[in-house]
Amino acid sequence: MAGPPAPRAFHVMSKPTGAICNLDCDYCFFLSKESLYPGSSFRMADDVLRAYVAQLLAAHRGADEVVVAFQGGEPTLMGTGFFRRVVELERQLAAPGQRVLNTVQTNATLVDDEMAAFFAENGFLVGVSIDGPREMHDAYRVDKGGKPTYDRVVQGLRTLQRHRVDWNALTTINAANADHGLEVYRFLRDELGAQYIQLIPIVERVTPELLPLAEAGWGARAGERPLYQQSGDVVTSRSVGAEQYGQFLVEVFEEWARRDVGDVFVPFFDTALAHWLGMHQAGACVHAQVCGEALALEHNGDLYSCDHYVEPAHRLGNLAEGRTLLEMVDSPQQKAFGRAKLDTLPQYCRACDVRFACNGGCPKDRFLTTPDGEPGLHYLCAGYQRFFRHVDQPMQVMAGLLRNGRDATGLRRWFASRDAARDEGAACPCGRPAPFARCHGGGPRPGAAP
Repeated sequence: MAGPPAPRAFHVMSKPTGAICNLDCDYCFFLSKESLYPGSSFRMADDVLRAYVAQLLAAHRGADEVVVAFQGGEPTLMGTGFFRRVVELERQLAAPGQRVLNTVQTNATLVDDEMAAFFAENGFLVGVSIDGPREMHDAYRVDKGGKPTYDRVVQGLRTLQRHRVDWNALTTINAANADHGLEVYRFLRDELGAQYIQLIPIVERVTPELLPLAEAGWGARAGERPLYQQSGDVVTSRSVGAEQYGQFLVEVFEEWARRDVGDVFVPFFDTALAHWLGMHQAGACVHAQVCGEALALEHNGDLYSCDHYVEPAHRLGNLAEGRTLLEMVDSPQQKAFGRAKLDTLPQYCRACDVRFACNGGCPKDRFLTTPDGEPGLHYLCAGYQRFFRHVDQPMQVMAGLLRNGRDATGLRRWFASRDAARDEGAACPCGRPAPFARCHGGGPRPGAAP
């Protein structure tokens, strides 16, 4: 006899303050979304919050865990009281045995002892946005006056750490840090103590006509600014280059694979490994075959197809308009949005040897033309090809270990045996000009697992 159907799996990134933030990061496209709601208070009302929590929990009855996610803008502008109310509603509305994980993505500048203690007591997972060492972070992550924010971010992070809050690092890869992959990774790991590191490429796609305005940034300091939408075929000077992106990932992987497998988690690598294991819909939506399972909820209850498509054409409805959250997620409009990722894949991508790992990348960045003239090639294609081809052999090693019931940390031994025979004066396999001994061959970090 068949068991009950599996619960519907989707993720909602809720925006309790909409696009409002206390910082003014130059590359933050979401700041421009403020123009969608003129005159709004940009604070999620209690009835919207209750509807969101109730409908999200109801849609995931029977799931092992339900993730309630808050992002922005800057969600900590809501204050600790808002998150207390979130937990209160979850306790009222969760089904017996239903486990809830609350996550908050923040710049950490407003985190104080009260908030950190609350997050720790209630098991919140907190993502902290930091782009590397001081000079790299402060290149674009500034406040409303254009002043640097590194010290304030680190102070907030240390407060979270002092209260033993589970946290992870979210680091964007942009023009200021893209040439320093190894340095950025070692900083996050060794200086900050990060054990979970998200790496997000900055690709600011615009039309040639809007490029001068876009170069000024998307925040209040930019003055007249357009609504950021997914159109155009040029990028801002802040954007990472395709080859830069591939090299950045290679540098991080070469360090992680030698010293940190099993101790530090990089979702991009986890997704890649899942694809080498044949799990082509696993991991991040960026490299899944189809998308549409990661939506964005605005402060007023408007639901959009994706965080990158918060624009009128991709509004699915509102929690107060009669259709439930699950009905909007399962709507023909959203299903077509998700399926389009596969349906519009160019032939060049379909025939590519790393398509199984890449799947064409996120549709938002497919604005180049393939070598044979077909539209829809991903802006970062060259970087994806560089990375996925570079890691093919070690990914096969890890996949083989897992298939045989062994631990993926065996990859460290695989690298160690190869490095033992390597001439330390030879070029580093990561592709940097430095010799291996002064690059990835520098020896294990203090305290690393054997």
